[in-house]
Amino acid sequence: MAKSYEYSIGSVRVKETSLFTNAEVEQMLGFTDEAQLVSYLVDKGYGKGDTTEEVLRDSTAKMWDYIKSVAPDFSVFNPFFYLNDIHNLKAILKGTMSGRDCTRLLLSPYTIDFGTLKGAVENRKFSLLPQWLSKEADEAYEILAHTKDARLSDAILDKAVMKKILEAGEKSGSLFLRDYFRTVVFYSNIKIALRSAKIGATEDFLKRALCEVPEFPMTTVVKAAQKGIDNLVDTLAKFSAYELQKAMEAYRISPTAFERFVDNKLISAAKEVCKRASSGCEPLLGYYLGCEAQNKVIHIVASGLRTKTDKETIRERLREIYG
Repeated sequence: MAKSYEYSIGSVRVKETSLFTNAEVEQMLGFTDEAQLVSYLVDKGYGKGDTTEEVLRDSTAKMWDYIKSVAPDFSVFNPFFYLNDIHNLKAILKGTMSGRDCTRLLLSPYTIDFGTLKGAVENRKFSLLPQWLSKEADEAYEILAHTKDARLSDAILDKAVMKKILEAGEKSGSLFLRDYFRTVVFYSNIKIALRSAKIGATEDFLKRALCEVPEFPMTTVVKAAQKGIDNLVDTLAKFSAYELQKAMEAYRISPTAFERFVDNKLISAAKEVCKRASSGCEPLLGYYLGCEAQNKVIHIVASGLRTKTDKETIRERLREIYG
């Protein structure tokens, strides 16, 4: 029997109740070591494993099994998998050139299987890759092989995937996905510009790395970044698109506060749209993004417990959750 969104939405609304609440996150903050966190997660049925990473991997695998079982059109998640494709290509490129095994670094799910990526790199036959990536993969290979400039090589691939997810969002028929990926690319550009201004990256690098997206002031950003980080932050603070003024206020507090602002903006958009949707793919997308946000919170708590960071500092780093 064909799956329907009516069924999947009813199912996912029940599934959402298993996501952690703020009270449960607060309980995790009360643990004194990572072992207690792992025991708690296992006892809650979150996942199986002896470490936080093992539990999260098991939980993520179960999440995808569930989504596949109820999604009428699983391809709606492809834009998120394109990001894994780029990560995997970078890992295989660098692993091949350094003679190191990168298998443990590869991510799933993906749209390009590992064997295809490896064959394309080892034989320098990038025509094996999808059209959106083949030219850029060849260029990234050339840069890495002849200049060892991993930063520029990565930037070429990152721009390719930014263009692809923007295109996918536009074609998805979902206004949420369109706006979500516009926000992702907008702030990816901002992060590139901020890092570039800090290290004095060239105008050519910025033009090759930044991706056109609605309301992103490309020319202004490139010029401002050439004058240093303070000038760039002051310039960006004048723009209201995507709440950039607020983002720069957060950046002035700390880069960590800025990253938190961006993550919270994205999950807030999902809560605003996906939790209220009564049709279409948005409820499933929201559940997926909620799981990802939850995993990030668990990572932050685990890292804090591992390094014996005080509770208040860990709390300041936490992101909003979907539950």
